[in-house]
Amino acid sequence: MLSLSNPDVETGLSVVPLRGMPMFLPGMSVAAEVRVAAHRQGESLRRDDIVVVAQKIVSKAEGRLVRLGDVVPGPAAERLAEKTGRKAAFCQLIIDESVEVLRASPAAIIVRHSTGHVLANAGIDGSNVEDDAVLLWPRDGDVSARTIRMELGAPAVVIADSLGRAWRMGTLGTAIGCAGLAVIDDKRGKDRDLFGRTLQATIVAVADAIATAAVLTMGEGAEGTPAAIVRGAGRWVTAENGPGAASAVRPLAEDMFR
Repeated sequence: MLSLSNPDVETGLSVVPLRGMPMFLPGMSVAAEVRVAAHRQGESLRRDDIVVVAQKIVSKAEGRLVRLGDVVPGPAAERLAEKTGRKAAFCQLIIDESVEVLRASPAAIIVRHSTGHVLANAGIDGSNVEDDAVLLWPRDGDVSARTIRMELGAPAVVIADSLGRAWRMGTLGTAIGCAGLAVIDDKRGKDRDLFGRTLQATIVAVADAIATAAVLTMGEGAEGTPAAIVRGAGRWVTAENGPGAASAVRPLAEDMFR
């Protein structure tokens, strides 16, 4: 376990990227490599620190890499490939990882992932892996986050991936796994605005905000920095694992676009 030092008074959010981590292979320990990288930089976890790790290293460590040549597409995948211009094997993996295909075009295949998240291509990504291979999401990001938290002895862990947003260009870091952190901060009926009015609709996406801050520092490409420590958000760190990132998925009954 990383040693825990006394927390400083929160003076603002800061992110410490953990550099020099290795290329991950199946069976490697994300917690162990985070510990080594932190020690190399002279960092010890403070009691309210949040460790953010990229989805890719978790998926690699959990053996979620698939070679497209090993995938046998079915008729539905063949039809989806014809409609979108993607490889049929890739479409088969998207179908396998999803509970529903919501929209499909050459621009993107939008699905409801088995975890409940709505995103493009079921989170399947071919960047930073060898040719003819893709990475699938962890089977359960919250379980993965809890395991890393336990092995590392960290106050909180977030697994982050970069996802697109409806009606907006670009991607943002998003929590797809979470442990030891309040995923949302529901201020409705509790907090007041500057004029004393009780807030009626404000729900802060805490875990997503932490993921976004870390991803900006970790980078998206060849930076090779798949982990970071976020400091200054200790008010949302919890003693228990908590409900996980899945708790922030909007219920189907509230989907206004179906």
